[in-house]
Amino acid sequence: MSAGTIGWAVADSWTMTRRELAHWGRQPVQVVVGLVFPVMLLLMFGFLIGGGKGVPGNYVDFLMPGMLALTMVFGLEATMLAVTQDLNKGVIDRFRSMPMTSGAVLVGRAVADMLQSAAGLAVMIAVGYAIGWRWHGGPLGFLGAVGLLLLLRFAMLWIGIQLAMVAGKPEMVQAVQILVWPVGFLSNAFATPHSMPDWLGVIVQWNPLSATATAARDLFGNPAVAGNSWPAEHAGLLAVVWPVVLVAVFLPLAVRRFGRLSH
Repeated sequence: MSAGTIGWAVADSWTMTRRELAHWGRQPVQVVVGLVFPVMLLLMFGFLIGGGKGVPGNYVDFLMPGMLALTMVFGLEATMLAVTQDLNKGVIDRFRSMPMTSGAVLVGRAVADMLQSAAGLAVMIAVGYAIGWRWHGGPLGFLGAVGLLLLLRFAMLWIGIQLAMVAGKPEMVQAVQILVWPVGFLSNAFATPHSMPDWLGVIVQWNPLSATATAARDLFGNPAVAGNSWPAEHAGLLAVVWPVVLVAVFLPLAVRRFGRLSH
């Protein structure tokens, strides 16, 4: 690609990103709800429901990294809703008819979603700190944990885009929610696999969310229950491999599906 072509691609992608960011100012309620909902879950599980069977030390320190990982997974629903709304309003068809780089719409969606996810992480970390959560892994450990969390969100982002174009309608997002919630809760975000039946504990340990939550706990220096299983001993590796594999599968599928959309 020539320098001019790359420049136009970057400019088009930035234009689409600015469009998505402009929606934040026009739909503040949706943005606020997206930021507040994970906070409500954190406070509910941390203080109302409680838990932490088999967790050493402060349960909030164990819970917080799991909640951060869960927030990254639940972001898939917001991505799906935004894409399906654009599809049904004919916005994407209009963009495809314009003289712009074909992938700019997807890049703009991806950048805006990642910025919102970073903002959501910042809010959650601030609330966690306010209720007593602390990290002890140093600056590099903190940045490494945040990086793994955003990597998981990046993978969920492309799954959401692909599923949205397959579903085609905002109403179908509810059907996906039925699947997202069990995957989110079937993890070690709230409890240790050792407190579950053996067969369920195995499923939980291989969950990508569990790998990211465990690796984040290690990097944050928060309590994590040690295990002798392969997933538990290689959580850091799985926290990288799982998102990379998911991106390698769903990003090409999403790009191909977008290219086949009718005018």
